[in-house]
Amino acid sequence: MPQVSATRSELLARRAQIGLAAQGRDLLKERRSALVREFNRLGASALASIDALDRDAAGAGRVLGLSVAAHGPEPVGSAALAAHGEVKVSLRTRSVAGVPIVEIDKQPVARARTDRGFSLAATSARLDEVAERFEAVLDKLLGLAVLELSVRRLADEIARTTRRMNALEHVVVPRLEREQAHISLILEEREMEDRVRLRRMRSRGGRQR
Repeated sequence: MPQVSATRSELLARRAQIGLAAQGRDLLKERRSALVREFNRLGASALASIDALDRDAAGAGRVLGLSVAAHGPEPVGSAALAAHGEVKVSLRTRSVAGVPIVEIDKQPVARARTDRGFSLAATSARLDEVAERFEAVLDKLLGLAVLELSVRRLADEIARTTRRMNALEHVVVPRLEREQAHISLILEEREMEDRVRLRRMRSRGGRQR
């Protein structure tokens, strides 16, 4: 144990420090609970989105394969090039226990048949289905990317908060309590020595009379 001054003021200081450390630990516990609740909520949503994305991507791949088999790769590739476009996306954040959680605002990915850039007369309904399926996949993919970012941020912050909470609970508070007990013991010993000394002085004074 490091050298500490065994004084009343130091004893009071240790008591105050223990109170502050315990308060900080309790606040971190509350913060961690809020973060874990949000992590569980978003994590469940992310898992559900992954399952839905896997199903949609598998379905879109099957339809694409059928279209390539029916029309050949060149017409399908030409339609894909003609159908390229942009998806306007903007992000906003909200705070959960000080952690910025990302949310997405975007235009609908799905387009009308006449807005895909390729001629309806020169293509089949099967190509329209391919486009619809992959637009749905892209829509889910964008949402999942934002969910994953927020879940990662929450996981990192939960780990940091847990480390700080454990440091206070298992290192800082026990150390301060040991120092407080050490100071109290020394003060009690001094007080006992003072009582013994005072009794001796009184005893000597009585004999002198």
